[in-house]
Amino acid sequence: MRHPWRAVGTWMLLVVAAVACGAAISMHTTTDADYRVGQSGTAAEQIQRAGLDTPDNEFVVLSRASGGPVDATVRTAADRIAADIRTDRHVRQVGAPAVSPDKKLVMVPITMKTVADDQDPDISGITEAVDQAQPRAPGVDIVATGDTSLNEAINTRVGDDLGSAELTSLPITIGLMLIVFAALIAAGIPVFLAITSVFATMGLMGPVSLLLPMEPTVTSVILLIGMAVGVDYSLFYLKRERQERQRGLRTADAVEIAAETSGHSIVVSGVAVLVSMSGLYVVGDVTFASIATGSILVVAFAVFGSLTVLPALLTLFGGKVDRPRIPLLWRLSSRMAPGSVSGKVLAPVLRRPLVALLVGGALLLGLAVPALGMKQQTASLDSLPHDVPAVHAMQQIGKAFPGDGPTAAVVLHGDDAGTLRQDAKTVANKAFATGDWKAVADPVRVSADGHTAVLTIGSKANEGSFAAGDAVQDLRDHVIPQALGDRDATWTVGGGVAESYDQMQHQSDGLPKVLVVVLGLTLLMMAATFRSPVIALLTTALNLMSVGAAFGVLTLVFQNTWAESILNFHSTGGVISWIPIFLFVVLMGLSMDYHVFVLSRVKEKVDSGLPPKLAVRQGVQETAGVVTSAAVVMVSVFALFATLSMVEMKEIGVGLGIAIALDATVVRLVVLPAALSLLGRKAWWPSRGGSRVTGERVVPPPYSLREPVGTR
Repeated sequence: MRHPWRAVGTWMLLVVAAVACGAAISMHTTTDADYRVGQSGTAAEQIQRAGLDTPDNEFVVLSRASGGPVDATVRTAADRIAADIRTDRHVRQVGAPAVSPDKKLVMVPITMKTVADDQDPDISGITEAVDQAQPRAPGVDIVATGDTSLNEAINTRVGDDLGSAELTSLPITIGLMLIVFAALIAAGIPVFLAITSVFATMGLMGPVSLLLPMEPTVTSVILLIGMAVGVDYSLFYLKRERQERQRGLRTADAVEIAAETSGHSIVVSGVAVLVSMSGLYVVGDVTFASIATGSILVVAFAVFGSLTVLPALLTLFGGKVDRPRIPLLWRLSSRMAPGSVSGKVLAPVLRRPLVALLVGGALLLGLAVPALGMKQQTASLDSLPHDVPAVHAMQQIGKAFPGDGPTAAVVLHGDDAGTLRQDAKTVANKAFATGDWKAVADPVRVSADGHTAVLTIGSKANEGSFAAGDAVQDLRDHVIPQALGDRDATWTVGGGVAESYDQMQHQSDGLPKVLVVVLGLTLLMMAATFRSPVIALLTTALNLMSVGAAFGVLTLVFQNTWAESILNFHSTGGVISWIPIFLFVVLMGLSMDYHVFVLSRVKEKVDSGLPPKLAVRQGVQETAGVVTSAAVVMVSVFALFATLSMVEMKEIGVGLGIAIALDATVVRLVVLPAALSLLGRKAWWPSRGGSRVTGERVVPPPYSLREPVGTR
């Protein structure tokens, strides 16, 4: 590289500019309207146009800290809070404090004023009243919960979790890099590239969100993907550059070879991730669009950094990149022959490749079997962290004051208010007869023009549950058509229960589209990279096997209760509906890192004239250290997410961690070498050796680009 300082300066300027953009333009997050899909989305728009929106509700829950029946202290505190909140200009009405039937809870119901543009109401006055009341009522637990306060509590927990993950992932990653490189500068470079890529991406999310509103959890995904690929790409590059210097090349030549070999592999791997993540856009869902945008940006930054600032830093440091050395670790790494551990695993695999292929394949398929019974459901109150006070308080209300509970809203259209009310009554009676629905207070609301009516009915099943979804489908397919008969009536079913069901169906229907797009593009990309349809089919099949195994483990862990105490979560009997699609596209992209890197080295050996089996042995052994190190870093970062509060993050952490661990061990050391050994030169059909491989340039010994000067 001729101008390394210019490359470093450009990179830092880019990062600083991106962070400055984030400071100047805050990220615009999604609103309720952005999540509207299906019939329930249409119903929500119709209710809003008719002016029949129901205002947000908040609650203040009071109980004795000891758990006994409420006493005068609790009642007095409730009365005082109710009086204070009545003066809040953002509040429409405060009901009288209500004591639960078991006498252990007092609830203060609050109705907020409607806010324009689908914004959340200002609950700062309620929060202030609760904060002021707590010191005056010792021995009383006082918690605010409700539509807005529950969202704020969850967003706060997610932010705290993200901060904790950031603080924990850094020392873990640095520690692993020190073990891998046994030198401080070399260990710091991958972390530097990953962190700056993450910061730059988070900075750009503000301007980007002006075009596409972002899901709040996108920052967690950016950290997850950014740390994984940033460290991965740096490892590939650094290891190859070090290998070339150890063979006698000076720094400039070593960096050049690393750029033409590992650098090209990084480009191919990066494109694979970008292609996979772009498949999320076909779902047409704001959550997936946010995740895809954040992931694509952070991967693009990591690839760009690997091709610019990374070789620039290696050129500037030269042999000093291996300084200061950690004595014990340096001696251990120097004495350990490359691929010494993997060679012991490969030996029996290559002696009996058919047996190895059958055993490895059986293991992956066996782990994938439970995925056939995977049940998907939307996030609900039960799936939220139970140790969040607002969540616990809402659960207490649900148990102590059953009331309406989850509801569905049937929107009816007509020309006469009286006819609409009669139709609503007929539909309600028919729904109650099924046993799935119950009556609620103030069940029918009619618009001012008399053309729209909204019937609210309560669900006996929890929102997001399978029973609630079945009840919604029955309501649409049978109950309402039978109740209204042959009349030309116009109706839609919305409300919380229907919205959860439609969201889950929308994401489930999007999965086949994602499969077609991602698998098709991946096949084409791998075929173009290695000029071999056999390799393209083989890598795609192996990726699908590792993804299937991850789905199977995910089902075993989160659809059952045996792991609840280990991972600190509450099983709802299913997997959050957007997780399988997300895991599929991420794993299809990340798995390509290893396949491209390993297969490129194997193809390099084949092109140099080695027999296929020997090429497989040398290619896998030479890449073993890099791939294993990268996998350990990835699994460590993903494992952190399994410790976070939200069950979605736990499912992501477990799914990605298991898949990468299997991919780097069973697939890379057993199934892939066995399959390549059995296929022989047919694996590279239609080429027969001697052609230039796209991922790694063939550089035959004695590596004579320039005369080596021994720069180390």
